[in-house]
Amino acid sequence: MKPRHTKPEQDLAQQLELRPGQSIELLKALHILTREGRINQDSRRKLKQVYHLYQFIAPILEELSNSGCALSLADHGAGKSYLGFILYDLYFKALGCGHIYGIETRAPLVEASQKLATRLGFERMSFLNMSVAESARTQAMPEAFDVVTALHACDTATDDAIAFGLEKKAGAMVIVPCCQAEVAACLRQNKALSLARTPLAELWRHPLHTREIGSQLTNVLRCLHLEACGYQVTVTELVGWEHSMKNELIIARHTGQKKRSSAERLQALLAEFGLEQALAHRYALEQVI
Repeated sequence: MKPRHTKPEQDLAQQLELRPGQSIELLKALHILTREGRINQDSRRKLKQVYHLYQFIAPILEELSNSGCALSLADHGAGKSYLGFILYDLYFKALGCGHIYGIETRAPLVEASQKLATRLGFERMSFLNMSVAESARTQAMPEAFDVVTALHACDTATDDAIAFGLEKKAGAMVIVPCCQAEVAACLRQNKALSLARTPLAELWRHPLHTREIGSQLTNVLRCLHLEACGYQVTVTELVGWEHSMKNELIIARHTGQKKRSSAERLQALLAEFGLEQALAHRYALEQVI
């Protein structure tokens, strides 16, 4: 059997600390590597993030593939589909079955990804030019998914990805939130009333704190929502802070055991921060209890 890499490519893979089986051609096509096989600092950070995320996703895929069915994965806010392509290259290609769907609103990126998948022979990859919310309603997608990922899907697109996962009965969700602005805007709007009502409002009296508290609270609410809907949730960091400030990684595995206590705490937090009306569409009581 012909070796997958030539000796120079093997040396390059070792030098760049690439994962075993990683296609050099793919990394060049994604412009992570130059034609000469060089990598800049920005691309190195990007590759490290995707590899680190792969470490968390691969065991989930392995666990779900033991059921014998073809795996399906939806990657929301796919961008240039770095994550999808590397997941396919390192896992789905050898598996011989399963499908990855990349969802992205920017048409040029979708077109470029589809052309690259065709050129590389990644035939079990599809790319859809639509929003996360739209993708839940299209007939081009399966009725159920094994894994849902959202790497830096901005603001409420992360919530749409979670709603997609719940609707599609995802076995697992792997989420890296980004730009959580919605709750911060609500806190700013109700700031005067909150300062008079509770000393806790001092936590978001200053604009910088408002942004940070809003971001933290958003992710806490998301985790409680997932637990209330029957998922076991783990929260960790994606990579070191020197690589990314948007660094929180939420991993949710479906157990089917809905936690009433999480639903109750979710509603209590919404009330404490005056968010019941603003977020009623997302965290309705009847949905989580």
